[in-house]
This record gives sequence, C-alpha cells and structure tokens, in this order.
Amino acid sequence: MTNKSPGQQPRRGAAKSARAGPSGVRAQKSAARRKAILDAALDEFAKEGFAATRLEDVARRAGVAKGTIYLHFRDKEELFQELIRSMMTPQLDALVALQELDAPVSVVVRKFAELFVREVLGTRRRDVMRLVIAEGPRFPAIAEFYYREVVSRGIAALRRVLQRGAERGELAHRELADFPQLVVAPAVMAIHWASLFQAFAPLDAEKMLDAHLRILLGQAGAT
Repeated sequence: MTNKSPGQQPRRGAAKSARAGPSGVRAQKSAARRKAILDAALDEFAKEGFAATRLEDVARRAGVAKGTIYLHFRDKEELFQELIRSMMTPQLDALVALQELDAPVSVVVRKFAELFVREVLGTRRRDVMRLVIAEGPRFPAIAEFYYREVVSRGIAALRRVLQRGAERGELAHRELADFPQLVVAPAVMAIHWASLFQAFAPLDAEKMLDAHLRILLGQAGAT
C-alpha cells in the first residue's frame, strides 16, 4: 500500500478543469467566429442588399473560410434570419416586458418610443429594419420571418397596453386599440427618412415621435 501526502493527491477540480479546458476554448473560438460572421454579414447586407450579397464576401470580411460559414448557417437566408434574431430579440424582449408595467397608457407608450429611438434608431438595428423593408417584397420568406419573430410580438404587446388604456378611459379614441400600427407608423417612416433624406434634410425622430404621441393621445404640447 503506497502512502501519498495530500500534496500528491490529484485535485479533482483541477483535473475536471483540465478536461473541460480544450472544449471550452473551442466553444469560445466557435462563438467568436459566429459573431464575426454575423457582424460581417450585417456590413455586407447593408452595403449590397440581400440578393447581391455573396457568402464569399461575408467570409472574407469575417476573416474565415467560406466553408466555415456553413458550419454555423445552412445558407444565406438562414444567416440573415439569425442576424435578425440575434440583433432584434433582446430589445424586443425588453419592449414586450413593458406591457406588464402598471402605469397610464401615455407613460407606457412613451417608454415604447424611447426604447425604439435609443435601441433601434440609435444603433445599427435600423439597418436590419431598412433591409427587411427593402428586401421583403422580393423575398417574402424574409418578410414572414421578420413579422413572426419581431413585428407580431411587438404589435401584440402594444395592443394589450392600448386595450388596457381604453378600458380605463385613458384614450380619446378607443379605435387606437384596434390599430396599434398607428402608434409605430412614424417609426417606420423615420427608417425610410434616415435612409433617403437624412444627409440633406435631418429629421429629429425623437421629437417627431414625441409630437406624434401627443397628438395621438390627445395631450397638450410643451410650452
């Protein structure tokens, strides 16, 4: 029987860490490559549009082999879909959570607008929206995916807020609860404006949305 001092005993945690180390490193590298591909895809899609974007150009921009893309995404459409999901879902979750806020409808709707201005118009997520608007008519599958993953959830949350406001008598026009699209219409217009006219006719989207909500909710303007 061999006696071993405590210092000679293998540390179970260290052994486990050593075994898990290589796989953990591989997972980190894989995640980094996936992010690089998504970042490169956004740049290429924004520059060329969906139809003209080539996966070899995405790979070159990401610094990976073209075959590496297929380890993460089945094809260009799936890559675009994951770009939508990864960029829009976290902010959409925050927006949907606002429907649980027990506050006057004007307060909640303004928080919707503030979140949109800060997290969409103020970031490259506006490029994702612009791409869907531009490419959706030619690629219905993209439009359907964006509607299912983003639009339908956002509209449902906003409708619930407006219906609650109507039940409380907080809306001047109850019809607003039937058409929550009226609330977000200027946001879509702001995306168009930023793409086409912002360089020579700057639009303050935040002030426009504020004015729109005041008019829509029947509130007096700032003096």
